[in-house]
Order: sequence, then C-alpha cells, then structure tokens
Amino acid sequence: MREVHAGVCGPHMGGHMLARKIMRTGYFWLTMETDCCQFVQRCPECQIHGDFIHVPPSELHALTSPWPFSVWGINIIEKISPKSSSGHKFILVTIDYFTRWVEAASYARLTSSRVASFIRSHIICRYGVPHELISDRGVHFRAEVDTLV
Repeated sequence: MREVHAGVCGPHMGGHMLARKIMRTGYFWLTMETDCCQFVQRCPECQIHGDFIHVPPSELHALTSPWPFSVWGINIIEKISPKSSSGHKFILVTIDYFTRWVEAASYARLTSSRVASFIRSHIICRYGVPHELISDRGVHFRAEVDTLV
C-alpha cells in the first residue's frame, strides 16, 4: 500500500482509488478497501496537503447587486381570475435583488401612469432612487415610466 500510495510515482490518491490501483496490479484481500481508506487517513502528507473538508461543494456566486435596494425587478401578474372583491385583477410586484424584499399593489386597471406612481411612492420615496430597475419593457413600463426613470 505504501509503495502504490506514496512511492516513486505515487500521487497520494484517496482510499478508494488506492484500492482500485492495487487491484489492477493483481493483489486482492477482503478488507482491502477499508484498509486503504484507513491508511490514507493516517498518511501525514495527505492530511497536511489535502483539501479542506469545510469547502463548499460548488463555487460561490457573486451577488448581482452590491448593496440593498439598489437593483429592483418589476413585473405584472396579469388577469387574476376571479377578480378580487374590489374588482382588482392586476398585481404589480417589485423585488429587491439583494434582500429579496417584495413590494406589491393590486389594481383594477393598470396604466403606465399608475406604474410610475407605484414606483415613485413604493420605491423612490421609501428606499431612495434605485441604481437599476429591471423589467420586461412591456406596454405598462413605457411612456410615463420612461420619463420618471
């Protein structure tokens, strides 16, 4: 085991790979895999130079927004059926990309002036002027919203 694991060309492989490599050379015993795993755990060079266990399994992703309330996503949930008791059938939703904070309002009729009013009262007056406002550029996000932004 020592020669295959750390010999002249031994790459200090893990326990399971060490057992497979020994098997390819023609050796076999019943407790080979557990013995190899225990041998690798006792190897001081593997313990010093090995990977940390507490490293996340995937790469960390950078946040799209560097600070709270700077980037908002805005969209409309259309044609809610059945209508609410007050006759509202549209829901306008904004979500902050950093904190995932949600602001929403419902409307019976939705126009670009109402969307501009919503942005002014629910986002700008409460959290300040956003750095970015992301939408799908639908009909409701043109005209007065463009002049507001």
